[in-house]
Amino acid sequence: MIEILAITISNPLLIGVYENKKLIVEHKLDGKTSDLLPNLFIKLLNEYDIHTITYVNSPGSFMAIKVAYIFLKTICITKNIEFKACDGFEFNENSPIKALGKKYFIKQDNEIKVDFLEKDSIIRDFKLPMCIEKYNFKQETLPIYNLPAV
Repeated sequence: MIEILAITISNPLLIGVYENKKLIVEHKLDGKTSDLLPNLFIKLLNEYDIHTITYVNSPGSFMAIKVAYIFLKTICITKNIEFKACDGFEFNENSPIKALGKKYFIKQDNEIKVDFLEKDSIIRDFKLPMCIEKYNFKQETLPIYNLPAV
């Protein structure tokens, strides 16, 4: 069974192809989500019989989340592919994620807040896991923006 995991909330975009929950191909793409996803997915859809697509729906670049959601949801509807979501903290060792200005999204006790970094904070890069068996991907796929209204 082929599954795709898309981490589009930062650069580079990370797209993993998983067979039986194990990573078989990793794509690292620099650029805009709106430019990169269509070209890559033309290739992936022609090459693989995709069963599930999972994307990171929170937190991070709002535009990247919106574009990924609309694009991937459309593919899933038209190709009858299962669609799931997960938060980005799963793939960067729960380190802070850039928000606006000098503020970051920080997850503590299953709650996401927006704040300045403490001096000893460590920012880790996103990584595709070698195996996605242990992850609890959600059926609710709408983007979650995690910022209060201005």
